Amino acid sequence: MTFARLGPVGHEIPVLWRGDRALDLRPVTPDIDGSFLAGGGLQRAVRAAEEGMLTELTDARGLRVGAPIAQPSKIVCVGLNYYDHAAESGLPAPAEPVVFMKDPGTIVGPFDDVLIPRGATKTDWEVELGVVIGSTARYLDSPADALAHVAGYVLSHDVSEREFQLERGGQWDKGKSCETFNPLGPLLVPASEIPDPQTLGLRLWVNEVLRQNGSTALQIFSVAHVVWYLSQFMVLRPGDLLNTGTPGGVALGLPGHPYLAAGDLVELEIDGLGRAAQRMVSA
Repeated sequence: MTFARLGPVGHEIPVLWRGDRALDLRPVTPDIDGSFLAGGGLQRAVRAAEEGMLTELTDARGLRVGAPIAQPSKIVCVGLNYYDHAAESGLPAPAEPVVFMKDPGTIVGPFDDVLIPRGATKTDWEVELGVVIGSTARYLDSPADALAHVAGYVLSHDVSEREFQLERGGQWDKGKSCETFNPLGPLLVPASEIPDPQTLGLRLWVNEVLRQNGSTALQIFSVAHVVWYLSQFMVLRPGDLLNTGTPGGVALGLPGHPYLAAGDLVELEIDGLGRAAQRMVSA
């Protein structure tokens, strides 16, 4: 079973996908958010489905697909977390995770348009494994404790404007926090359905040309290490999103730097987490 949110922006309906049926979760929760996740909501929703308490949302296939979680309190990102991406960026593999924040308001649906910012010249793509926190994590003792705090996993697109990120004062947040710069979904897949997050393939195409084709097996810092590490510096709260880095193949590292332009179509997928597509448009 997987989870999603369907409907117009600001009016998404939480659903549980059971096979090809979308079950309306509103008898259980008004939204898929931190409060729902903290209270064991995923498990409660599955029990409700098994007990026949949920009805089918019959028009689900015709509805817009929203981000599978409500806007979190924060998005925490890890940069340079794949050996090949660090190399193509001309940088050594970091000794500790490179951490930056991204505006939570950047989250949009997996098929929504992405706005290329005014004045942008180097808008880039990054397919990433997103980790959704399910219970509060602070000062975890070791990475072995970390995955117990993960609610599930999502397909995340960490769109980046490289000039803003690297050439406008050295603040990565500026190149990461532009409007619509974090398409998310289509699905929230419970952690119980992904027994090993270090075995997932990630792929991204631009205008049908394969640009990224990697695996989380090649992460420098594993998901468990990232969750443990971040908990030493900040409190991770239910519903928070962690973007865990991108494999090689971004425009920044390709010959000719083929950055995104209005009209381009980006398609991306992660094994077991679904597929998404976004059209680039001018802001």
